[in-house]
Amino acid sequence: MIRLLLYSQDLDLKFLLGPTLGNEYSLVLERRTEIVRGIITNGECDVLILDLDSAAQSLQRQLEFFDEIRDLGVPVVVMTDDNSRATAMDLVQRGVSNYIRKPPALPELKIIVRRAHEFAQLKRELEQVRHLIPDSGCDQLIGSSARTRVVYDLIRRVANLEAPVLITGESGTGKELVARAIHNLSNRKDRPFVAISCGAIPETLVEAELFGAERGAYTGAASRRRGYLEEAGNGTLFFDEIGEVSAHTQVKLLRVLQERQFCRLGSSQLIPLQARLLFATHRNLLQMVEEGTFRQDLYYRVNVMGIRSPALRDHTEDIPALAQHFLNVYSRLYQKPMAHIAPNAMALLLEYKWPGNVRELENVIQGAIVMSDDDTVHPKDLPGDLQRPDLLGVGDSLPGSSFEDQMQDYKVRLAHKAIQECNGNKTLAARSLNISRTYLHRLIKEPNSGPDDELESCQPDYGPVRSRAGGAA
Repeated sequence: MIRLLLYSQDLDLKFLLGPTLGNEYSLVLERRTEIVRGIITNGECDVLILDLDSAAQSLQRQLEFFDEIRDLGVPVVVMTDDNSRATAMDLVQRGVSNYIRKPPALPELKIIVRRAHEFAQLKRELEQVRHLIPDSGCDQLIGSSARTRVVYDLIRRVANLEAPVLITGESGTGKELVARAIHNLSNRKDRPFVAISCGAIPETLVEAELFGAERGAYTGAASRRRGYLEEAGNGTLFFDEIGEVSAHTQVKLLRVLQERQFCRLGSSQLIPLQARLLFATHRNLLQMVEEGTFRQDLYYRVNVMGIRSPALRDHTEDIPALAQHFLNVYSRLYQKPMAHIAPNAMALLLEYKWPGNVRELENVIQGAIVMSDDDTVHPKDLPGDLQRPDLLGVGDSLPGSSFEDQMQDYKVRLAHKAIQECNGNKTLAARSLNISRTYLHRLIKEPNSGPDDELESCQPDYGPVRSRAGGAA
């Protein structure tokens, strides 16, 4: 349960929001600054909602109060009307997590406070991880999610073992970084780390690249040449995309793994294999074994210990830390100072599915740095695919329907979604959509109502509202 503390002089807000937030949230409203400060200091709230529009206190006094509590470690969400939006934007630059219009739309409020809470948790966990592993060898691995911590744990377990490790995962998930972390944590960290891109070596050259060659072993071999197996010495040899090697090369490699020795092309002198072997692939090797495209005996040789590098969509809580890391790295590289990612831009990053995983996120941040006009990444700096996430299924209408029919269908779905998210409270649902209750009822009862009904959306009718004195307004 996320504990919300609302600092406001408007008691009606608790009656409006409290019953509709659901079991996932608890809400406490407090009017006195000293009690708010005590609740935060005692760790009894997860997110503070600061109402800037309270009539009982000046705006300047509330800004001063924010400065007092900013460093207490609780994320702050500002609630404001249009007249104070400029002040809210200024507070975002000073450390507020986000701001929301008053009266708040319940679905938007839930999203904003949940993300503020998750981001604060992420920052705390990241600090804990940094204290636990100040010199971990995993410096290039960013994140503190549960899935990422599993990878950290497996890296430590296998680091000093001599057994081969197979690192699997989709393209762009950082499999080579996992391999380098294993090397950096091992007792071979001061020795060579040699990476081989198996899919990039032509079949005609693969044996010479792996095993080396004596002078005259093939056309163009003018001198003795050491291969990757020899270059790695007693360090670590990393076979990236092992699933790309041909059947012929698989036979050669299997023999090396079995005998732990090899010889250069054109020579019969055996050379001992001293390197630790790591392998990676984005393919399903077990399926390839069943299809007969990857040798079963080689599969068992390379897959003694397995580590799965998770897809970014499976640990989205690491996106803020990853995005900030790339922002810092590439702003220095491009000599363009960048400090922040705006909350609404971060929301788009969190909603996106990332088919290209961390590599795609890295590319997006690089492009955003180039496009940005100031020191902050804004939604306009992100690619179009991220700026228009299809969160409500707008494009699900039948292809043969007219524009008016599609728009009407979209409105009906919006109305039902708002009612569902407001736990059946139609008054609050109408308020969240900024339409009248009459128009909301017409949408859900008469889906085919005509476009003239839109005129009613300009005349909100929320029914009786409790006044501060307790009566009906």
